[in-house]
Parts: sequence; C-alpha cells; structure tokens
Amino acid sequence: MITRRSFLKTSALLSAGLLAAPNLFAYDKKYIGLQLYTVRDAMAADPVAALAKVAKAGFTSVEGATYTGTELFYGMRPGDFANVLKQNGLIMPSAHYRLGEELVNGEHQKGTIMNDWKKAVDDAAEAGVQYMVCAYLSQSERGDLDHYKNVANMLDIAGETCKGAGIQLCYHNHDFEFIQENGKYPYEILLENTDKDMVKMEMDLYWVTKANQDPIALIDKHPGRFPLWHVKDMDKTPEKKFTEVGNGTIDFKKIFTQAKKSGLKYFFVEQDVCPGDPFDSISQSISYIKKNLV
Repeated sequence: MITRRSFLKTSALLSAGLLAAPNLFAYDKKYIGLQLYTVRDAMAADPVAALAKVAKAGFTSVEGATYTGTELFYGMRPGDFANVLKQNGLIMPSAHYRLGEELVNGEHQKGTIMNDWKKAVDDAAEAGVQYMVCAYLSQSERGDLDHYKNVANMLDIAGETCKGAGIQLCYHNHDFEFIQENGKYPYEILLENTDKDMVKMEMDLYWVTKANQDPIALIDKHPGRFPLWHVKDMDKTPEKKFTEVGNGTIDFKKIFTQAKKSGLKYFFVEQDVCPGDPFDSISQSISYIKKNLV
C-alpha cells in the first residue's frame, strides 16, 4: 500500500535522479540521422543498396523525402520499407510531405496535407514514422500573411489527423518565411497561429542562419517547439553554399547546448548539394558529429 510518506520519498528520489541526469528526457544520442534527399539519386536508382551504404557510413536513422501518395516509400510499400530499414539497423522516425495546394500538371498531388492526408498518415504509421513534416511551400502556396494564417489552420487540422495515429506534425522552414511583411515574419504567423502541441517545428539550422536569424533566440522564445533539426552547414564563401558539417560557419556546438530546451528528439544531416559523391560528404559530416556533438 502506498502511503503519503512512501509517495513523498519516491518523488524525492525521482527528483534527485533527474538532477543527477539532466539529459534523461533529451534526445537519444545513439541516433544520428540523415535526410535522404542528400542521397536522392542513389535512393532513386537502388534504395536497398543506398540504405545499406547509409548504415555503413554510421547513420542510425533516416528521414524520408519521397512519398507518392500510393502507399509507396521509394517504390516500396510501408511495411516492406520498414523491413529494409530494420535489416540495416536503421529507423525512420520522420518523413517529409507537401502541403498540396499547388496544382501539378493540372491536378492536386495526392499524399499531401490537402489531398488524401488520412491515407498518408495511415501509411506513415505502418512504416513506423513518428513525425510527419510539411517540408516546403511552393511559391504559389506562400502568399501574404493572411494566407499564412490559412496555412496555419490547415496545419492544425492535419495535425489532428496525425494525433489520431500517434504521430506528431511538424513544419520545416527555409529562408522565405523570414521575409518581413508589415513588420511581421511569416514564420511568426505559423508559430503563433498553430496549436503548439498540434504543430511542432523542424528547424533547418542552415536556412535560419542564412535568413540572419538566431536559432538559439528562436528556441528561447519557443521552448519545446523544435523536436527535429536539420544539421546543415554553410560554407565561408560570399554565396553561403551548402557544405559538410563542421566545414562551415555555423556554431553547432553552441546550438547543441540548447537541445533540451529545444525539445530535440532527432536531428538529420542534410546537404542539398555536394561537391562530389554525396556519400563522401555524409561520411565527413558524421565523422565531425561523432567527434564533436554526440
């Protein structure tokens, strides 16, 4: 029988344990992720072989970049794709999706937030996805601040569907969300007009930095709102090109000190453009991460 004294004693022991292990609820450092867009050509040619190479490079998780809306992840059904991941010691906790407001060849793309979303959510759940991420707004999907409020409403509705399947919806930024209109950033509109529990954010550290924003300041203002990060570096040229993690100007060590406050659960290396073989680039990035960040 649990008495008040034993309950207080147990609570005190738990509190002491939390103080002794402050990272207990922080991200699991055994998971070093890769956004598969980085190796998109290899995934298109032979996804099974490409995933084996990703695992061999030392990655333990991936983030999907392709969903066709017809049960397929890289040409495989959700369960089959999950089995390939498991065979390579990988998990896919997160995957990217589109809003679907834009017409493609005169039609709305399926498997998007606006079109056949419930099916996309069901397939994601079968594949073991924990986070579904609105990856990008096309030019026609951006509009003015009022339109961003409409997007925020669509995200909330989509997030409710995700919640029903035990999945968290997130939004991934680029730099266009930090172009001010009437003294307000579209990114602020999305943060302020979505339910903070229904819609989280995947912070792309490259694009935030390129937009002259401070990732730490965003985390301070919205603690717990950023469970996913894209760890992507910016080179030292005036063009601010993509580069391997650790080769550029972004202070990842400083940003990673804010992981717990951010609510970080998973991060993914991404390099949109590589100077040569993407597998050489991701090997350089993971080497730096293992030595310096985890």
